[in-house]
Amino acid sequence: MRLKEFLSVRGIDFVSVNVLEDPAGLAELQKLGARSVPVLSRGDKFTFGQSTRQIVEFLGIDEKSGPELSPAELYARLDKFLTAALELLPQMPGDRLDTHVPGRPRSYRSLGFHLFRVVDAFLDANQGITLVQAMFREEPAADADTAALAAYGTKVRQRFRDWWASGDTDGARTLDTYYGPQSLHELMERTTWHSGQHVRQYMMLLEREGQVHHRPLVEADFARLPMPQNVWDG
Repeated sequence: MRLKEFLSVRGIDFVSVNVLEDPAGLAELQKLGARSVPVLSRGDKFTFGQSTRQIVEFLGIDEKSGPELSPAELYARLDKFLTAALELLPQMPGDRLDTHVPGRPRSYRSLGFHLFRVVDAFLDANQGITLVQAMFREEPAADADTAALAAYGTKVRQRFRDWWASGDTDGARTLDTYYGPQSLHELMERTTWHSGQHVRQYMMLLEREGQVHHRPLVEADFARLPMPQNVWDG
């Protein structure tokens, strides 16, 4: 769930600042010492907006936080999302891959790559590599077609399955991220809904392009995950 949405649904008053468009907002971010967004600040203190647990603790809200699904349930859910993506990607017409998704400068090609890269980055973090935002900004080859995207996705899904089969999946284990130490369980939940949200978007893109598919994912597949309410921002 996005930080803005998290605050809104709880009736918490806040002022939203786009640091890319507001020089004063960027200066305030730099003054705080924060190096990435989203950030929630109050006075001279701040927390990053990626972890529900950290937000709840920062605001002092009397609210249960943390994953509702067990690691095993998250594994099954994410494996289903990846499998659905591998079914959906080849259905996108190749001449539409350079088209941008609604509301942001990201192509269909980039989105198809990114939904797998999110999981690849999670697996890197499990190998002791600090999760940084740059991992999520990586792009596919400019001429990558749907077959190339699916080949990458197949590789990531197998890597994910091999990791789970290895048994090195203790949910309490701590992983290093750009927004602070996170338990494997927390990062796995974030990875699951993050990738799942993009697969949800890809289904809509296919429909937008007039492609009929049987919708391999339904609302029940997203239950008990902190999914954004909307398919697209705004």
